[in-house]
Amino acid sequence: MHPSLILRSGRSAWKGPYFVAFPNLKDALVNNVAIRTQARACTILPNFVGIRFMVHNGKDYVPVTITQDMVGHKLGEFAHTKKRFTYKMTKNK
Repeated sequence: MHPSLILRSGRSAWKGPYFVAFPNLKDALVNNVAIRTQARACTILPNFVGIRFMVHNGKDYVPVTITQDMVGHKLGEFAHTKKRFTYKMTKNK
């Protein structure tokens, strides 16, 4: 397998990008149905553009719509696993 100029990843070039074969990919694009997945390490390929994914963050499924700028990144980068911490005022003061 030859390395692609578009897809840059941490894997070695001869292995190629890590991706999961989604069986209902074409159906999701035509009917605009979200694909539920737990494959956070899956590399986003150019044929995923325009498809909605529901990526698991450990507790919930976060909706992610794939754009052209996301190609080459991982699905898990767009479904954050930690909440933002904020200080709350106490009752006493």
